[in-house]
Amino acid sequence: MTRTWILPTLLVLCGSFVSTGLLLSGSPGEAAAVLLVSVLLAGVNSPLVFPRSIGATEAQRRSAVDGRPVVFWRPGCTYCIRLRIRLGRNARRLHWVNIWRDPAAAAAVRAANNGNETVPTVVVAGRPHTNPDPEWVREQLSSPA
Repeated sequence: MTRTWILPTLLVLCGSFVSTGLLLSGSPGEAAAVLLVSVLLAGVNSPLVFPRSIGATEAQRRSAVDGRPVVFWRPGCTYCIRLRIRLGRNARRLHWVNIWRDPAAAAAVRAANNGNETVPTVVVAGRPHTNPDPEWVREQLSSPA
């Protein structure tokens, strides 16, 4: 669970160190800009950007009931961030599963991707799709299951 916060923590720490150096050298504006950018990057790469994750078993059960896709993701994945941002508010309608928090989810992703933990892997009607186009995922939300 702690590895999901490693990248955001490093981004904030590095931004803080660089900002401190800039502040001490007499560049408060640049220091504030660097700190702001590092905090924003940390936020985007944190689990906070994504809807609350559930376990793989629960996500598959819910998907079987409501027909909504299951998205397997991990923090720090730029493709996952792209999918999340491009889906906008529709992202909350999906079932999100963090593969770093659920070993069964990681195993499901490896099974779907020839042993690789490639994310995002979106499962629609029991069929996995690796790194699908966000527009296609949005269409899956509006089409009947």
